Amino acid sequence: MDSQSIATAAYIVAALLFILSLAGLSKHETASQGVLYGITGMVIALLATFGVVADVADSTSIVLLLIAVAIGAAIGLWRARVVEMTGMPELIALLHSFVGLAAVLVGWNGYYEVEGHAGQTEFTGSLLNIHHAEVFIGIFIGAVTFTGSIVAFLKLSARIKSSPLMLPGKNLINLGALAAFGVLTVFFVITPSLGLLIAVTVVALALGWHLVASIGGGDMPVVVSMLNSYSGWAAAASGFLLDNDALIVTGALVGSSGAYLSYIMCQAMNRSFISVIAGGFGAVASTADDTDYGDHRETTAADTAELLKNATSVIITPGYGMAVAQAQYPVAELVRKLRALDVEVRFGIHPVAGRLPGHMNVLLAEAKVPYDIVLEMDEVNDDFAETSVVLVIGANDTVNPAAAEDPTSPIAGMPVLHVWEAHDVIVFKRSMAPGYAGVQNPLFFRDNTQMLFGDAKDKVEEIIRSL
Repeated sequence: MDSQSIATAAYIVAALLFILSLAGLSKHETASQGVLYGITGMVIALLATFGVVADVADSTSIVLLLIAVAIGAAIGLWRARVVEMTGMPELIALLHSFVGLAAVLVGWNGYYEVEGHAGQTEFTGSLLNIHHAEVFIGIFIGAVTFTGSIVAFLKLSARIKSSPLMLPGKNLINLGALAAFGVLTVFFVITPSLGLLIAVTVVALALGWHLVASIGGGDMPVVVSMLNSYSGWAAAASGFLLDNDALIVTGALVGSSGAYLSYIMCQAMNRSFISVIAGGFGAVASTADDTDYGDHRETTAADTAELLKNATSVIITPGYGMAVAQAQYPVAELVRKLRALDVEVRFGIHPVAGRLPGHMNVLLAEAKVPYDIVLEMDEVNDDFAETSVVLVIGANDTVNPAAAEDPTSPIAGMPVLHVWEAHDVIVFKRSMAPGYAGVQNPLFFRDNTQMLFGDAKDKVEEIIRSL
């Protein structure tokens, strides 16, 4: 049995572990086990790959490989230790860009090894044409993923504006780039050349930038999962070029699961899946809302504590503001205090709360909030009308009644948490500014709503002291 046979068997084991990892990560109770499966599978795949390389490469190549792995591991461990949960969305977007860039480099390397040395390769006939297509498609997907992820990183980290880029004829630009890719692919398969390779790289880089730049801040959770899917397909394309079964299977798993997650997220936001993956195809930029909703009412932490003490049921709906304020720990303590007073407490989690799928669930799990009281939007929405108090902590667009009541609103039709149906609503907020989507929230001016201004963490701690 040679190293290649051992590697093939190892790749099959790794692929099975990756599938088990995805299954484990789908539930709170098995998430830790799922992570362990994924880590084990990756270690096996890396060792198998290293064994193949060591069997055919010289000592210099092996040393360079080990140096690269050591540098990458050191940077990865450092970033994992220092990154805050609020910085996870942009970090993940940045990591996606690395996968895209790797796919581009693998594609260019494949060209120089085969197409760049005509007559000096084992590929002939239809196999050579297939290789041409693999190179071209891999570079295209990788380049789109690379620049798209860079733009997502810049938007999520507030280095550029989150509003959508509305270029004249932007839909035609996207369709034109896809048409150009199709034409260039045909020409490259027939007669590969360096000029065509440069052309498709430039087109793909520009398309990736424009696709994500055209998507507004309110859709960024979908963008992150969509780029996750793109990175998976880029990895699969690299796997075909490198004849690596583990990359093909892993890329397909990531690509398909990311695409399905994007679809679920689009349903939760009443967005067309096709429109989002096409870079906001048919989207209209939101305009400022000049409607006079009246005056808002303010409250204090002490009054909120009194309201909670006399409540029979409380639902907490967190958003990105809770992550920014690092308020998950005092929120968990508040839950324990209220449950000790025989107050029923639950959480209502919108599918796109925060800037990352599952963002709020991870924060609450980190603070040791019991899984059984963390409910999804569909599980809790019918209960708001019978709820004494709702605490809206850092959420905005996901609790906006305009989505259900105003057909002219930019977020009209988006499923939201019906918090306004509760007897009393307390909104934790720093100011009256609109949410990430830039849309004013009429909830703030409802008769049963009171605003508690300030840092969410400080205000929750004040409530705890009052209790």
